[in-house]
Amino acid sequence: MQTHLRGRDMITEQEWTMDELDTVFDVAWELKRQRALGTPHPILLHKTLAMLFFFTSTRTRGSFEAGMAQLGGHAAFIDSETTQISHGDTAKEIGEIFGRYFDGIAIRQCDWDFGNKYIREVAEASRVPILNMQDDVYHPFQILADAMTIMEKFGRNNLKGKTINVSWAYAASYQKPISVPQSLILLMTRFGMNVRLTHPPEYKLMPDIVQQAQDNAKKSGGSLEVLHDFDEGFKGADIVYPKSWGALLTTTDNAESARIGKQYTSWITDSKRMALAKDHAVYMHCLPADRNIEVTDEVIDGPQSIVYDEAENRLHVQKAVMALTMN
Repeated sequence: MQTHLRGRDMITEQEWTMDELDTVFDVAWELKRQRALGTPHPILLHKTLAMLFFFTSTRTRGSFEAGMAQLGGHAAFIDSETTQISHGDTAKEIGEIFGRYFDGIAIRQCDWDFGNKYIREVAEASRVPILNMQDDVYHPFQILADAMTIMEKFGRNNLKGKTINVSWAYAASYQKPISVPQSLILLMTRFGMNVRLTHPPEYKLMPDIVQQAQDNAKKSGGSLEVLHDFDEGFKGADIVYPKSWGALLTTTDNAESARIGKQYTSWITDSKRMALAKDHAVYMHCLPADRNIEVTDEVIDGPQSIVYDEAENRLHVQKAVMALTMN
């Protein structure tokens, strides 16, 4: 267990060592047990967290607010549209000033080719930890929750050699960020898992992220395989994680993206696709899912779905990171 994490930023889990991440999971399970037993754990008594949102949120806002309250602190919801950010407050000023008001700053900024840069600029100016609630490149807390959930289902020391299919899926909604699949392939390859990245040619991820994932796999003894056939990705998989993301490296035009996407409306997870995976396979999704477009009700509400356990674990991993970095 590592004990030197006070003051650390969590912008991407790729910048944390595996020993440090193991500590996060240790603390997350302990806090989850304490919550289950009704044991108070006011580790961050009188501490405050600024939650700065440039994009709407359900699970992220709810879990961070609840988490800070359960840790004895307070989370302040700050909508970028109702601040002076729209009238000139810079990233440096937010870092400098909020870093003096609060004990931590959490930010969701997913604008393409801007969000991660903004968060890092705030971090450079801040004297308190910066927590990335999602940007255009990474979604660290979602993927930490995903990893925790997979460990609960398959065993903490039993992930090496397991096959996870990180797949694109069709959705009729807006160009969703690519941060979830990118963070997924980065972390799952560090566990020695066999990671499949399945997507149509137009829906590729950032080349440097894919290269980092390949390097992770080589170091851990896992693998990273890129496929372009939806059904092929499911075959023999232990975990399937099909979700939509935008064709942002092909086009940033929403109309053009919608036209491209309509070529792949058959990329929906249904019982036929689930039958291609192993009998014990689990279905995961970060939510919200476009029901009966991205995934059928039969699957997402079925016995193989672990989406609600996954959503719950957002609370526990976030509390763990806050407790370790803001205490």
